[in-house]
Amino acid sequence: MSTPIGNLKDITLRALEILFEVDVVLAEDTRKTGQLLSFYKEDRQTPKMVSFYEENEESRKEQVIEWLKEGQDVALVSDAGTPLLSDPGFKLVRECVSQEINVVPVPGASAILAGLVVAGLPTDKFVFLGFLPKKSGKKEKLLSKTIASELTVIFYESPFRIVKTLEELSKINDEMRVVMGRELTKKFEEVMRGTPSELIEKIGGKKVKGELVVLVK
Repeated sequence: MSTPIGNLKDITLRALEILFEVDVVLAEDTRKTGQLLSFYKEDRQTPKMVSFYEENEESRKEQVIEWLKEGQDVALVSDAGTPLLSDPGFKLVRECVSQEINVVPVPGASAILAGLVVAGLPTDKFVFLGFLPKKSGKKEKLLSKTIASELTVIFYESPFRIVKTLEELSKINDEMRVVMGRELTKKFEEVMRGTPSELIEKIGGKKVKGELVVLVK
C-alpha cells in the first residue's frame, strides 16, 4: 500500500479506508506510520501495528503468512511511497504468491514517478536503479552501462554522497542532462536541472539535506 512521500494529504481515500479496516498494519517504521494514522484517525480505532523492515523481514514473514491463512487482513506500508521499491516487502509478497495468498495493490505516491513527471526528460522508456552502490568502481560501472542506453535513468542517492556521484557522472559525460529532486512534496521541495558540473556549482559546497531522487539522460 502506497503512503505519502512527504505531504500527508497525498494519500488515496481507498488507502485510508483500508488502513483503518485491516487487522494488522506492517510498518517499516511504526512511529512514522503512527503519525499518518493519527493525522486521519478522527473517531476511528487505530489498527494493530507491527514493525516490518529489511532486517526482520525474513524472520517475520512466517508469522504474517500464518495471520493471512487465519483469515486476517494485513496491510504493508513503508516509511513513504510504495513498498518493495527500494523498501521491504519483496520476500513477503513472493511467499504469498507461492502459497496462492491473494495480494492486492493499493497504488499511490511514488518518488520515482513524482521525479519523472517534473524532470522534463523522456518518460516513455526509463529504468530505476534504486540506491547506487557505495563503492565508486561498482557505481561508475553501473552508471556507465545504463546511461549509454536510450533510457532515462532514475536512482535514489544520499545527500552525503550526491556531490561525489555528480563528479562521477561528470567523468562519464559532462554534457548529460541531470535533474535532482529534493524533498519532493514537502515544504522545502526543490528541483534542480543542469549538467553534472552545473549542479555541483549550484550546490556550491553547501550541505545538501533531505531525500533525493536523481534522473539522468
